[in-house]
Amino acid sequence: MTYASNKKLVLSVIVAAAFAGGYALHDQYGMGARASTLIDDAIPQSVVPQTARQATALPSRVALPDFSAIVESQGPAVVNISTSGTTRTAAMEFPGFDPDGPFGEFFKRFGVPGPNGRMMPPQRVPTRGLGSGFIVNPDGVILTNAHVVADADEVIVKLTDKREFKARVVGIDRQTDVAVLRIDAKNLPTVKIGDPANVRVGEWVMAIGSPFGFENSVTAGIVSAKSRALPDEGYVPFMQTDVAVNPGNSGGPLLNASGEVIGINSQIYSQSGGYQGLSFAIPIDVAMNVEQQLLAHGKVSRGRLGVTVQEVDQGLADSFGLDKPRGALVDSVDTAGPAAKAGIEAGDIILKFDGKEISRSSELPVLVGAATPGSKAKVEIWRKGRTRELGITLGEMSNEKVASDDADATDETGGKLGLAVRPLTGDERAQVAGGHGLVVENVDDGPAARAGIRPGDVIVSANGEQVNSVDQLKKQLGHAGKRIALLVRRGEQQMFVAVAVG
Repeated sequence: MTYASNKKLVLSVIVAAAFAGGYALHDQYGMGARASTLIDDAIPQSVVPQTARQATALPSRVALPDFSAIVESQGPAVVNISTSGTTRTAAMEFPGFDPDGPFGEFFKRFGVPGPNGRMMPPQRVPTRGLGSGFIVNPDGVILTNAHVVADADEVIVKLTDKREFKARVVGIDRQTDVAVLRIDAKNLPTVKIGDPANVRVGEWVMAIGSPFGFENSVTAGIVSAKSRALPDEGYVPFMQTDVAVNPGNSGGPLLNASGEVIGINSQIYSQSGGYQGLSFAIPIDVAMNVEQQLLAHGKVSRGRLGVTVQEVDQGLADSFGLDKPRGALVDSVDTAGPAAKAGIEAGDIILKFDGKEISRSSELPVLVGAATPGSKAKVEIWRKGRTRELGITLGEMSNEKVASDDADATDETGGKLGLAVRPLTGDERAQVAGGHGLVVENVDDGPAARAGIRPGDVIVSANGEQVNSVDQLKKQLGHAGKRIALLVRRGEQQMFVAVAVG
C-alpha cells in the first residue's frame, strides 16, 4: 500500500470516529453538543490548550419560561376594544393648510374656501380604532389607555368567550394615558395585580393584546429599564421592555412570570410606526391610583409645587458644589405657588421629597403628582454648599413640567466665557421678569457658544447670585472653579447652564 493510500486510510478512520462520537452524543445533548464533539475528536487533546478544552465543555441547560399556564389563567380577563366615531377632515385636506398657522382654528371651525369662492363646511367622516384592555373587577371594571377611547362615540368590548358589550367610559386621565371603562356584566374573570416596585431589569415579561387586530396575541421579552421619562409624559415612570408591541396592543396588560399584571402597554418608540424593539408600559400602581380616583370622584387630583426643574449633569453638579449629579435643579419658581411660599428659590437643587431621594429630575413630578393636594411634605434642598429642609403645603397641579436637557434656554457671560454682555436698559428691565440681568450682545467661538448661549439671551444670575453689572459677573467668575452655573433667560423660559471657565 502506498503512502498516499495509508494517508487516506488514516483520515477515513479519524472522520469515521468523529462522526460516530458525534451521533452518539447528538441523541443525548442535541446539535450543539454534536458540533463540539466533532471538533474535540478531530484534534488530539494533547495539542489543545487547557483553556480551549474548558471552553468547549457543555454548559448547563438554561430553562426558558413557559407562559402557557399564565395565558390560560389570565388570558380570559384580557379584552379586545373597538371604537368608532367621526372626525373633521376638510380643513386638513385643504392644500397648504397649516393647523398651527394664524388661520388654522378658523378653518377647523368654519371650513375652507370652495372652488366657487364660498366656504365649504368641515366634513365629518367615520373613524374606527382598535385596542386592548383587562378586567380588574368582576363587576365589569376595565382598564385601558386613554388614547384608545378618547373622543370615541362608541366603545365595544369583546371578551375571549366571544361575548360583546357596549362600554361606558367612566373617565380618562390624559396625563397618565389611563382610562376606566365599565360594562354591564357580572362574575367576570379578573387579572392578578402585581407590584412594579419588585420588578427587576432583565426579568421575563409577556404582553397580551390585539396587534393590528389579531385578537389575544401573546408576545414575550424582558424588562429593559425602569423609571423612563418620555417627552410630555412627566407623571409616569415608564417601564421599558423589548416585548413586541404594535398598534392594537395599547391598553393591554404587561405580566410578569408569576402571572401578575405589572403594567399597561402604552407606547412604542418607532421610526416606522411598528415595533422596533422599544416598548413602554405604565406601572400598574400608577394606573390603579388613577382608577380609584376616577371611580370615586370622576377626576384625578395631583399635588403641585409650582416650579420647573431640569436635570443635574456633571457640569452643574461641579458648579453647585454637589458631590455627584443628583436631584432636580429648580430653574424657575411660580411666585404665587406653594414652593415660593415655602422659600424654594431658583438655583436650589431638590434632593429629597417627603423622605424619598431624587436621583433624576424626572422622579420629582411623579412623587409630587402622586401626593394629595393640600397635604404637607418635607423637601430637602441643596443651596450654597449645604442642605436645608423646608416644609411645604402642596397645591393642586396645573401645568407643572420638567424642562428637558435641550430646552431652549441657555446663557453665559464674561470675558473668560467668550461673550460680550451689557446691563439691561430701562425698557428691557420692564420686559424681563425680575427686572435684572445682563444682555448677551455677542458670542465668539468659546465656552459660552459651546454651551448654547446666543446673542439676546439674558443672564439672570451666576452661581446663585443675581448679576446686574459686568463687575458682578466678573466677581462670580473669580469665585468659580472650573465651571460656573448661569441662570439664562430666553423669551419666557429660563434654565441653568454650566459653562466651563476659560
